[in-house]
Amino acid sequence: MKKYIYIIIIITLNICYSQKILIPMDYTQKDHLKAYGIAFHSLQRSNDIEWILNYRGGSFLLDDYADLQKICTIRGVSFELVDSRKLSEILVIVEENNMDLVLLEKEPKIAVYSPPDKQPWDDAVTLALAYAEIDYDVIFDDEVIDGGIKDYDWLHLHHEDFTGQYGKFYRSYRNAGWYKKIEMDSNQSAKKHGFNSVHELKKYVALKIKQYILEGGFLFAMCSATDSFDIALAARNVDIVESVFDGTPPNPNYQSKLDYSLGIAFENYSLITNPMIYEYSNIDYPSNDKPRIKTPEQDYFTLFEFSAKWDPVPTMLTQNHVGIINGFMGQTTGFNRANLKKHIVILAEVENDPQVKYIHGNTGRGTFTFYAGHDPEDYTHKIGDPVTDLSLHRNSPGYRLILNNVLFPAARKKDRKT
Repeated sequence: MKKYIYIIIIITLNICYSQKILIPMDYTQKDHLKAYGIAFHSLQRSNDIEWILNYRGGSFLLDDYADLQKICTIRGVSFELVDSRKLSEILVIVEENNMDLVLLEKEPKIAVYSPPDKQPWDDAVTLALAYAEIDYDVIFDDEVIDGGIKDYDWLHLHHEDFTGQYGKFYRSYRNAGWYKKIEMDSNQSAKKHGFNSVHELKKYVALKIKQYILEGGFLFAMCSATDSFDIALAARNVDIVESVFDGTPPNPNYQSKLDYSLGIAFENYSLITNPMIYEYSNIDYPSNDKPRIKTPEQDYFTLFEFSAKWDPVPTMLTQNHVGIINGFMGQTTGFNRANLKKHIVILAEVENDPQVKYIHGNTGRGTFTFYAGHDPEDYTHKIGDPVTDLSLHRNSPGYRLILNNVLFPAARKKDRKT
């Protein structure tokens, strides 16, 4: 009886609306990535959206405002017209299956933490945002330290190093011009802000970002920003870097002095401080300093399926038109499940393997999502490789996971029931 009352109420509320537009997110969609941009554009114009979780790949339902059809056509995004009869059919399907409607009602203000100078690698998130035509600002250490971070709903960290070891590129690139420039700029920034070393500066920045989450911010991080951020928090009062980075040796017994309780995602890991090894710790799995045993064709990970009505948050973050996604490497390729804190929600994993690919958690009033790997459509993406052209990957399942996170802060919050 209850479910029929639910359907009648929603149909009554919607019957007086003008025609609606459905943006399908299943295999019929011509450009999944730009579809997220259409949703963001609608929020910018103060038009609410209903995100239909698990319905045809996580489709969007919008009011058919003035030029919406034209914008979809120009951007190559597939859409369908929905009258009241079709709408009622959709609502019945949603009610009777593992599906739900989540209202998106606020345009999230987005910041990307990135140095002002271009780096010799791409950033999957800025590529996705630019391709989807979603607005964002670039901020770095000055803005974080000065408190400007609080002006944003969503913050992204990508291939960053919060431990002050310049990305652990010492062995291969210490004589490269771009490496020396990063080294010089980082030391100047540390001095400017009153720190004796780069690792002290970066650990303070990590602390400020953690405070941002505690106060209600949304953090999304990929690649080396994930584990280096957590290590920087745990090593808040410990020098863990070798003398080639700061001119002083690390503290004696630095491993035993780590405070895992200060981190947000990982625990009980062992640091790798040797500057000749391109690795921060054993959080990363599989490790970069060991031979790969899988080919790209054998490497894939599986999304968890959550209850849309009971666990809307992880359901939002895992919306996709496929359940199995091609793997991709990075400085941090995956997370060792043995090092995850107990409260972490695993969103995607390599089945029957220590590797976890995609995780989520809460800290204070905010949340964080970590996604391992560098570029979902470039398996290795080495230094100096060309930028990925997303017009060739407009239906990328791996990039969809990034854009799920962009819309997540726009959702009206529901209490988690499990």
